[in-house]
Amino acid sequence: MSIFNSINTSGSALTAQRLRMDVATSNMANANSTRATQNENGEWEPYRRKMVEFQPKDQSFGSFLEKAQYGSTQSSATGGVRATEIQEDQDPFKQVFNPNHPDANENGYVEMPNVDPLKETVDMMSATRSYEANVTALNASKGMLMKALEIGK
Repeated sequence: MSIFNSINTSGSALTAQRLRMDVATSNMANANSTRATQNENGEWEPYRRKMVEFQPKDQSFGSFLEKAQYGSTQSSATGGVRATEIQEDQDPFKQVFNPNHPDANENGYVEMPNVDPLKETVDMMSATRSYEANVTALNASKGMLMKALEIGK
């Protein structure tokens, strides 16, 4: 077990939460984009909300075997989290009546992105709080390592 495991774990969490904040920001910026991508028919589609999927950093068979064999205190496997993929939300688009919009269909409805600003705000706040908590944990680990170095003087 390395003395830097806690710092590496906090660092991976900081990176993951930063990506989560970036994705939420991108979702908010495109909340009104009616022409984000073209489908296979060549027609424009609205922006689809994106979501980040996280996974523990080390999920290999060797890491599980080592944890089972030596216990979690002697394992050399590092903790942490990593983003595995950014998925598109498959919820249906919102239908808004606006017959004057250039993307309105024959009935006057416009397909708007499936982005809910309230949901994105909550996700951004959650990612920010998680980021702050990991900064606090990182500073605590750094402080403990500095005290350990002072003992050696």
